[in-house]
Amino acid sequence: MFDGVRSAARESAFRALVDVPRLMRHPVWRNADPAEGGGLGVVLVPGFGAGDISLAPASWWLRARGYVPVSAKVGFTVGCTTDLLERLMASLVRHAERTRAPVVLLGQSRGGGLARLAAARRPDLVRGLVMMSSPVLDPLGAHPNVMRIARFLTRLSAAGLPGLLNADCITGPCYQDNIASMTQPLRVPAISFFSRADGIVPWELCQDPYAECVEVGSTHTGMAFDPRVYEVLGPTLAQWARVTSSPRAGTAGDGVLSVR
Repeated sequence: MFDGVRSAARESAFRALVDVPRLMRHPVWRNADPAEGGGLGVVLVPGFGAGDISLAPASWWLRARGYVPVSAKVGFTVGCTTDLLERLMASLVRHAERTRAPVVLLGQSRGGGLARLAAARRPDLVRGLVMMSSPVLDPLGAHPNVMRIARFLTRLSAAGLPGLLNADCITGPCYQDNIASMTQPLRVPAISFFSRADGIVPWELCQDPYAECVEVGSTHTGMAFDPRVYEVLGPTLAQWARVTSSPRAGTAGDGVLSVR
């Protein structure tokens, strides 16, 4: 699984940012067709403690290709799973209404798990699902350092600090309900990126049996900056966009998407 200190050392924010210039020099970043996305909506769900800035490159890349990315409005993704899922669902419904079609959910780490839960709940609103380093087979299987932080947050929550993980999210009904939902078959196309160099999440936990699993060589924190991820996403999202642009895709009777 992990090799202790060396696993954690690979995952510094500075090391991840070093990959940004490499991504921006890569043809996958510079060669953009602004008509490719056709207005297909994308909801971006950041990982645990990361915030929207962590998926800013993905947002820029998508927008340059004619997609319509928006934030999931889940902050730093450190709250109760059920509460975060409700906020994500609200963002999903709003963006589907705005774009008048099913949208793509793109999440990293814990954000990918939340996106999977939303896709299982409302497949009619989801055109496709992208998960990056998301431990969907065991959301509590992250590096011990990460789990220590999570348990510290539950203690702060018990002390009365709002908006944080609570004990139920790790051992109680919240966890049990959501882990049961996490194992449900997907009814939307999905892709799960994983890396054997991941120092936060064991790559085995990203092997969603209902998704296409794609190996890349990045670290956990650097996956959103990895050119290989975008090389795979490019044709995948373009295919989803073509299906969504079909007159029959995502419509209900009169051609207006149903978001009941």
